[in-house]
Amino acid sequence: MAKTKRQIKEKIDLIDIIYEVVDSRIPISSKIKDIDDLVKNKPRILIMTKSDLCDLNKTNKHIKYYESLGYKVVLVDLISNKNVDKIKSATDEVLKELNEKREAKGLKKRNYRALIIGIPNVGKSTLINRLAGKKVVGVGNKPGVTKQLSWIRISKDVDLMDSPGILWPKIDDEKVGLNLACFSAIKEEILPIDEVACYILKYMFINYKENLKERYGLENIDFEDFTYAYEVIGRKRGCILRGNEVDYDKVSALIVRDLNEGHLGKVTFDE
Repeated sequence: MAKTKRQIKEKIDLIDIIYEVVDSRIPISSKIKDIDDLVKNKPRILIMTKSDLCDLNKTNKHIKYYESLGYKVVLVDLISNKNVDKIKSATDEVLKELNEKREAKGLKKRNYRALIIGIPNVGKSTLINRLAGKKVVGVGNKPGVTKQLSWIRISKDVDLMDSPGILWPKIDDEKVGLNLACFSAIKEEILPIDEVACYILKYMFINYKENLKERYGLENIDFEDFTYAYEVIGRKRGCILRGNEVDYDKVSALIVRDLNEGHLGKVTFDE
């Protein structure tokens, strides 16, 4: 990540516009904290992915917040391709002044040069493939799929610089760290999966209680002891060891997977 940051700083003067990608379920936690140091004052579009999985009522409040700060925000669904075309029109709008300046100098129109940047696993690679209309980069549901900076022609008008996922060196806010772990933005080994799973259950019980009841038949949780919750979920979802014992490790993995795949409903974890 340090190497990626250094390379971005070296090449930033080549870039016309930044496509900053965040996960619409954690639109604050997934925003790179020191991004302004990397991209200077370049024009920027904030692209919120996975709109099909977020709680739109909550995420729309985040959109209004970012727009109040001057951001151009595009919310996209990478499964149905919804609103992906709006990124092109937003790019034309944001770079209108740049084109006018080039015309005034008698310069010919050239391809826009965009840098796509975001934390791991927010859907950058899938977004690039949607923008290109075909598979041009590899995709994986885990951090670290993209390894290096690379230029990609995604249309006749846009050359895109792809970049590996970037995290800030130290995550000081415990809630941010847990949110990132919940949605697989940081590697599973960094935080104990049982801690992440219990955090998910607690947040879901407070904010989306009916979703837990529908998926797991779970109506009550003791925040001091999650044993009962694990027993209910394990038996409901078949996480059973020999001797009819519940496999707690399997339950933890199931909870995290269910959240990421949308089986716990449409949620947004940032307030």
